[in-house]
Amino acid sequence: MLDVRRMQVLRAVVTTGSVTAAAGRLGYTPSAISQQVAALEKEAGTALLERVGRGVRPTAAGLLLTEHAAAISRQVNEAETALADLREGRTGRLSVRYFATVGAPLVAPALAGLRRDHPGVQVDLKLIDPDDPLPEVEEGRADVALVVRPHGPPGGGVRLEHLLDDPYRAVLPKGHPLAARRNLDLSELADERWVGSERPGPCLDAVLDACAAAGFSPQFVVDSEDYATAQGFVAAGLGIALIPLIGLRTQHPGVIVRKVRRPEPVRAIHAAVRESAPARPALRVLLEALKDAAAR
Repeated sequence: MLDVRRMQVLRAVVTTGSVTAAAGRLGYTPSAISQQVAALEKEAGTALLERVGRGVRPTAAGLLLTEHAAAISRQVNEAETALADLREGRTGRLSVRYFATVGAPLVAPALAGLRRDHPGVQVDLKLIDPDDPLPEVEEGRADVALVVRPHGPPGGGVRLEHLLDDPYRAVLPKGHPLAARRNLDLSELADERWVGSERPGPCLDAVLDACAAAGFSPQFVVDSEDYATAQGFVAAGLGIALIPLIGLRTQHPGVIVRKVRRPEPVRAIHAAVRESAPARPALRVLLEALKDAAAR
């Protein structure tokens, strides 16, 4: 097997034209250079250099190995550059899972900033509603997932990075007796008919927990599991709803939105990452972009 380091020594001799010049370039003695070339000739089974006056020139075999040594050197340099780009977060590939309502206000600006500042980072983006994305993170099939914090700490070695708190608002039909109020105590909605806007899970839990703290359990008369549809049901007079602020980016013209307090229901949105995952600059860059988007 040919020794790659000896091939680079041969290349230095060929490009400088002499053993002495190659020794000066590489910081070796001429004797050491000659020994390396002799060892490489033994590995190759043929002569690699021939003397010409005071210098040397490559044989056909020597020229062949010199060209390959140059190609190897280029590939090593390219590998070092690629590794430096990966290490500094300029390149990489990430798998991201998200739920629908954070797509436009959070994921889109974060990825736009990432593409602008780190165009070499590739992102595999997938909508996961209504599935739970945490198993994908736990099993390494996704690098990061945007989730609403569940009850208790997540399992499977998953770490949650807080992005933002998304408060719920009361959505009332126009003409509702409470519509004239700017702020509502949650308990004032206890006797209302409710339109469900959440499917079972952490988002609905945030609503139910707040209602329990206010001393009641909401009476749902219709379930929609969709914020736009829920607003339509409210506008039609079927009931009232609690919808998170992000879900009200597009407001139905037939509803009134009011703040809720005592308590204010809030869903905490986090980025879930695997605790045991190797430190990846591209992932750190993405998390920073998500936090910047959340802050804006």
